[in-house]
Amino acid sequence: MDESTGAPFTAVLFLSFGGPERPEEVMPFLENVTRGRGVPRERLEEVAQHYHHFGGASPINALNRDMIAALQADLSMRGEDLPIYFGNRNWDPYAADALEQCYRDGHRRILVFTTSAWGGYSGCKQYHEDIAGAIAALREREPASNDDPVLLRKLPQYWSQAAFLDAQAGAVRRAVAALPDPDGDVRLVFTAHSIPLRADAAVGDGLYSRQVAQASAEVAARLVADGIVAGSAVGVDYDQVWQSRSGPPEVPWLEPDVADHLRALAARGVGQVVVAPIGFVSDHLEVVWDLDNELAELAGELGLGYARADTVGTDPRFTALIADMVVRYADGEGDLDAPGCGDNGAGCRSGCCG
Repeated sequence: MDESTGAPFTAVLFLSFGGPERPEEVMPFLENVTRGRGVPRERLEEVAQHYHHFGGASPINALNRDMIAALQADLSMRGEDLPIYFGNRNWDPYAADALEQCYRDGHRRILVFTTSAWGGYSGCKQYHEDIAGAIAALREREPASNDDPVLLRKLPQYWSQAAFLDAQAGAVRRAVAALPDPDGDVRLVFTAHSIPLRADAAVGDGLYSRQVAQASAEVAARLVADGIVAGSAVGVDYDQVWQSRSGPPEVPWLEPDVADHLRALAARGVGQVVVAPIGFVSDHLEVVWDLDNELAELAGELGLGYARADTVGTDPRFTALIADMVVRYADGEGDLDAPGCGDNGAGCRSGCCG
């Protein structure tokens, strides 16, 4: 029998980016993330101050633990007894350590959920590489795994799933209610992490940017009936921009930048703005620094009413979506050609992020 199908999976690896949780971890974390990329020390020290502004910690690990607890509770209510292990790409708990513990606990077939909804290199293919790296580390640490191997199946991308989009729309509704004038006109702005234009074009001819654009349009369309976003002859009236670019200024990245866009909106006479970080599942440091700190301050200077929508995080609809994917694949079946799905780091079976 084909080992990739048929047999059930017995555990879940919750795989994320990682972040420091204490001040002394900030600089080692940043060095780890940027290793081999030639980022100047002074740039790392500048970014480190963003972390120290929040007590020397990123919110991401704590929020991931909240998501894991919510997912575990949802699965338990369904009668699914699959333990969830937490591993990261860039910081403790590392994916390799999580997989080693999973193996020692007797699990050989493991589903992998990643905290990126998207395609592209950073959003999908790099997580396949993380899985392959964790397996390579396991073979060194546990030589028996060479004869008693594991199978790690990455669950598919979920950016187009209705529950993900519904949760995003719910977050926008709550943000509108928090505006100074919730019944007044409001401009909706979706934002996601920018990447270099060359990197975007290299995978699926702009796969990542097209997915973000389509998801933004789907969420905006959900809000028209509420009167939150206006409809027009050409569709839904909203904006989709980018944030958190880095690197040398001569390298072109996806634009417009969210701060530049806020200035343009203010110059046009817009009075209130809701910014929705659709590109992020939970509050990375980039969300709380760029949007809650710098952008909120800029909005005040521009005289704009401003609210930032929540990330989907532990929204019950999003938790249920993750649980649905786990259940759908747990019996060893599921759509193995779904974008993002793949085994043991081999990459997407459809080649969408190759």
